[in-house]
Amino acid sequence: MAEPRAIDPAALRPRLERAFDFAARQVRAMIERTPDYFPIYTVGGRWQHGGPLWTDWCGGFHAGMMWLIAERTGEPWWYEQAEHYSKLLEHRQHDRDVHDLGFIFLNTYLPWYRRTGDVRLNEVLITAGRTLTLRFNPKGRYLRSFVAPESLFIDIMMNVPLIFYAARETGDANLRAIADAHCRTTERTLVRPNGGTAHEGIFDLETGSFLRQSTHQGLRADSDWTRGLAWSLYGFGTVFTYTSNPADLAVAERNADHFLARCPESLVPPWDFDVPEGPDRIDDSSAAAIAASGLWNVSGLTSDPLRRERYRSAALTILDSLCSEHYLADQTPGWEGVLKHGVYHFHKNLGVDESVMWGEFFFLEAVAKALGMRA
Repeated sequence: MAEPRAIDPAALRPRLERAFDFAARQVRAMIERTPDYFPIYTVGGRWQHGGPLWTDWCGGFHAGMMWLIAERTGEPWWYEQAEHYSKLLEHRQHDRDVHDLGFIFLNTYLPWYRRTGDVRLNEVLITAGRTLTLRFNPKGRYLRSFVAPESLFIDIMMNVPLIFYAARETGDANLRAIADAHCRTTERTLVRPNGGTAHEGIFDLETGSFLRQSTHQGLRADSDWTRGLAWSLYGFGTVFTYTSNPADLAVAERNADHFLARCPESLVPPWDFDVPEGPDRIDDSSAAAIAASGLWNVSGLTSDPLRRERYRSAALTILDSLCSEHYLADQTPGWEGVLKHGVYHFHKNLGVDESVMWGEFFFLEAVAKALGMRA
């Protein structure tokens, strides 16, 4: 079991500030180089390329980074960019083709609404939440993934908070019931007894019965795909802030403990814990970034003082690792991303050992939390 290092937050702060400022420069360069473009992954360190997307789910990360930078700097230019790029996503409140509306709107319209109090922005969030509920399979009691009606993804735990938000804002009990049902089905079918997770669950559409665990991005159906584990850790922790249901926090804690138990000393995992030693055992800095931000959250939610300290130390250990020259691209001339050594889809050879937009966003978000900008 890898234990978090004893990190002095005051000593780490200058490195975090340097990383944040570097990220701001990289985002600004992207805005100026390719206006109104929403990147997903780099090829050879460059964002704009002709490679396939697999699915279009990352716009909220690029715009969300602009909100984080605007909140830190207070500069009107950054707020203008954040609002402009968020508006470019507004039409997707009606998008029924993806399960990623939480990624798109919670990172954009929610900080915008909190800043301005404009009820129109809140209506966009509520509409997007209602749209997401249209993916609900009442027999299986889950929100279907984008790939097939019989498919449930662990990733959706990061998006279901949008439905909880819409339920809270409207008082709509049906929205809350759908969100609650999805969480319990995910816990029952995708979260393993040891705290690990499967990427996908397959259901019988006629009966709603759960059939088996599967994967698109993990090594195997029964392996430990680390980004999915990080999605679950972060997602169930966020859900707990809406439900106060001890079951949700318990899942997040199990996920966190499992993640730390299998990580190397750096706490930056390979893309799947079960990949054997060799050339395919590639780090995934994006899984580490998601876990860092999620661990920070869960450290503030758990009632166990030992867990609280361990999770906070783990988040700082990950950030310390990601701020090293090996991962942070500030010493790599010509690299357009912020974090190197991320993995999108290993089997499709998309964004393998590259920068990926969710890694960029969650790294910056975790840095912002450690700098005291966000809770």
